[in-house]
Amino acid sequence: MTATLITGANKGLGFETARRLIAAGHTVYVGSRDAERGRRAAEQLGARVVQLDVTDDASVAAAVKAIEADGGLDVLVNNAGIAPEWRDTNDVIGAADLTVGLMRQTFETNVFGTVRVLRAFLPLLRRSTAAVVVNVSSALASLTRATTPGTRQYAYTLVAYPASKTAVNMITVQYAKAFPNMRINAVEPGFTQTDLNGNTGLQTVEQGAEIIVRMAQAGTDGPTGGYFDAEGTLPW
Repeated sequence: MTATLITGANKGLGFETARRLIAAGHTVYVGSRDAERGRRAAEQLGARVVQLDVTDDASVAAAVKAIEADGGLDVLVNNAGIAPEWRDTNDVIGAADLTVGLMRQTFETNVFGTVRVLRAFLPLLRRSTAAVVVNVSSALASLTRATTPGTRQYAYTLVAYPASKTAVNMITVQYAKAFPNMRINAVEPGFTQTDLNGNTGLQTVEQGAEIIVRMAQAGTDGPTGGYFDAEGTLPW
């Protein structure tokens, strides 16, 4: 049975991804910074829970030990993410007000957290015969679209969140080259109704989770080092 860890899985896209993968036969570990929220989510889903704060080395190391003791890991979904520049729809932090502190806060979870978790679980993933890594990115990370007038990404002028996801894309490409036996891809769920954006998204979590679930089930002959949404390949 395929063992899958999803970070930030106690709600939103992570929760829906867990639900769908369990239905597909995966043994899913709900990674949650808050242990109690994770426990409640896991009970609701019929999943296993592991306390996991992607910004904390000790928390990540403990999660590795717990999952290794259970038998190992085949699929890692790096879903945990934050967007502190979106304080609310009427109070956003644009380029003029961006601070190093906010940039660092964003990167600590979205970028360094992704690397921290991926690096820690690499020994387990390398033992799998069909290892898969899905890094949840964003269309806002696309430099092509950000520089193309008329696109939603061009109209978006905030800095920290898209910059962090562009970094995630590069991490994805470089890890995919370093570990060609794994399937490692970045995905764009779309503008989904979640707590991250104050539930202002234009689609449901069921729609948003579609590409995450699809790529989490990539076979050994599937794509790697790519950037995808539900419709296909995205431009870098």
